[in-house]
Amino acid sequence: MMRKLLLASAFSMLATGAAQAGEQYVDESGFAISGYDAVAYFDLKQNAVGTRQPEAIPGKAFITAEYNGATWAFSTEANRDKFVADPAKYAPAYDGHCAYGLAQGGKVPANPNLWRIVDGKLYLNITPNVVGFWESDIPGNLTKADENWSSKEATPASSRSWKSIDDNKGTYSVTAPIEG
Repeated sequence: MMRKLLLASAFSMLATGAAQAGEQYVDESGFAISGYDAVAYFDLKQNAVGTRQPEAIPGKAFITAEYNGATWAFSTEANRDKFVADPAKYAPAYDGHCAYGLAQGGKVPANPNLWRIVDGKLYLNITPNVVGFWESDIPGNLTKADENWSSKEATPASSRSWKSIDDNKGTYSVTAPIEG
């Protein structure tokens, strides 16, 4: 009986620890990744370093799931189901904050259309210029970002809007999520 109690307590502490991730970046849309479909990135053809990625796929406001304290929108129910089955596989690194920003030591917003998948993980950046800095040394920037994340994860999420940054004008043609 005591062993079962200890195992249950240990499991409870592990589950609680996993649930205490940092705050997900959520902009004025009210959705994680600004309402774009986290699973759909993995079906897009990724372009070479130095070239712009395809635009993210907008989610639908009525196909959603909850994860890490945020609402996520999906373009299809199948994508939502894939996400629910393994959210850590699809959720962007650093709770949706800019990967290069983390490499530089800060939690800043991320533009969902400035993305790259590296070793099966989705990374976002804040502006087209920042993408250039990020891509100039992806392995080095990942190392720095990962080192900084341990001290930044528990800090509040960025409250800034990536759309309010002039450099992001023209980086998206659709506002997500789609209502209808």
